[in-house]
Amino acid sequence: MTYIALNTAATGLDSMSTKLDVIANNLANINTPGFKSNTTSFEDLMYIERQQPGLEDGNGYRKPLGLNIGLGTNISGTQLDFSQGSQDQTNQPLDVLIDGTGLFRVEVPQEFSENGIGYTRNGHFQLNEDGQLVLANSTGNLLISNVTIDPQNQGVQIRQDGEVFYQEPGAIEMTKAGRIEIASFVNPGGLKSVGQNIYVETVASGEPLVGSPGEDDRGTLLQGSLEASNVQPVVQLVDLIKTQRAFEMNSQVIQAANEALQQINNLRRF
Repeated sequence: MTYIALNTAATGLDSMSTKLDVIANNLANINTPGFKSNTTSFEDLMYIERQQPGLEDGNGYRKPLGLNIGLGTNISGTQLDFSQGSQDQTNQPLDVLIDGTGLFRVEVPQEFSENGIGYTRNGHFQLNEDGQLVLANSTGNLLISNVTIDPQNQGVQIRQDGEVFYQEPGAIEMTKAGRIEIASFVNPGGLKSVGQNIYVETVASGEPLVGSPGEDDRGTLLQGSLEASNVQPVVQLVDLIKTQRAFEMNSQVIQAANEALQQINNLRRF
């Protein structure tokens, strides 16, 4: 019946609308350091089976085809794309890029994570009043590390292996401040986004593997640079056009089904 087409096209409109929301968020964060874009995955819904393939007819012949009518589509989920963004050189001593896999560990409220730990690719740091590294965002999440730097330092050096040194006023040699450790996940796409470019672990992501940069396939650190968003504008715009066209086609299906129902209803007048 035509009403099936109405419901099926409605699922297409709803799914395309959700995909449009995802694309809009990707494009809105095109300048967010360390941002990872989302991709949408689709799946078809249940089918109405009106004829099974392989059934015998009255003459003993088996039918090679069946008759199935699908009931539409649905968004099965969104997946984080953890491919690395381009290098944005800032020459700021507290800006750090992870070259390879891994995420910085920062403190988050327990409402986001029971253990109070979040993860981010954003390496835009500043010092707080205690000489600790914090994210330069609206919250100032504390970097989980044993690093403490004298706020009156004359220079900071962050090495590839995460070791941090600073020069005290009047000193010639550098003083070791500690080491920045990073975490990796078996399935980083399973992390949960909680805003402010921070993720928390889930059952799907697995437990974090924490260690020094450069060890166990973890990436190394690069001082004076930030990782740019990995959103590809051309890809997103092409995807946007395809989504618009799919939305329009589903709208046309609804219009055609509605006209067919009107014609069926008008048959009562004859």
